Amino acid sequence: MKKIVVIGSLNMDSVIETPHMPKGGETVSGQSVTLVPGGKGANQAYAAGILGGNVSMIGAVGNDAFGAILKNNLGKAGVDTSSVAEIEGATTGQAFITVDDSGENSIIIIAGTNGMVTRELIQEHIKKIEESDIVIMQLEIPVETVEYVKDLAVGMGKTVIIDPAPAVADLPDSFWQGVDYIKPNETELEILSGKPMKTLEELKEGAREFLKKGVKHVIASLGEDGCLFVSEKEEKFFPANKVKAVDTTAAGDSFTAAFALALSEGKSCDEAIRFGQKVSAIVVTRKGAQTSIPTREEVENK
Repeated sequence: MKKIVVIGSLNMDSVIETPHMPKGGETVSGQSVTLVPGGKGANQAYAAGILGGNVSMIGAVGNDAFGAILKNNLGKAGVDTSSVAEIEGATTGQAFITVDDSGENSIIIIAGTNGMVTRELIQEHIKKIEESDIVIMQLEIPVETVEYVKDLAVGMGKTVIIDPAPAVADLPDSFWQGVDYIKPNETELEILSGKPMKTLEELKEGAREFLKKGVKHVIASLGEDGCLFVSEKEEKFFPANKVKAVDTTAAGDSFTAAFALALSEGKSCDEAIRFGQKVSAIVVTRKGAQTSIPTREEVENK
């Protein structure tokens, strides 16, 4: 099995359940609030670990209670956290997630120590990248760091997967050059491309734009509809597994992790996508981020 390294964010999530999302100026009565380990990077590392992968993580937390909980939770999933730095005097990242009765969510992120994942920190832990085969990143750490690591990893011949969320408009073409896989959703693809993504043809055209920028494969997730795979050789639609969603938090993260894990096990791209869909279909039927991610046994028994 190939080694996976996840470079990215760790957040403590405050999850608020509410009947519906408040409109501007509206006050609504929430149903509950729960603290759940999260952060896109940590979610992906946790998912890949609990599904049986050989996973390490590079990131940063504060020397505080939240940081200790997040590292401990990753360790329980079998993730090597020796390269998750504890920064004295800084605050661990947080996310405030509102989930409505339909399972849809909105998220506000406070970067905290995630904003301190710099080139210097990467250099301190570069051996983890050198020892890995697959590198996964997101955009909850500084974009400059993501591009720096991408260039390093491409130069080392690693498989690079970027989940471009939260989406950042007007990224330079150099950011995408050499990336093996990107996995935006419809909204993220719209922000990244600066073009509307209302139809399947618009989504295909948006994906093709990133192929021109140097990305090798685009997997555009379309929520409950499925996902679209686009490369220079083919375009393929993968319908979603139909389930009743209660919370979509970490669905995309678990897909990315499961996809990477399947690749690390020698599966084809098609097989990896279907495995990612199977895992994320379980995640959306449960509440929370890492608390919703299934074990390998649970996936295989579905």
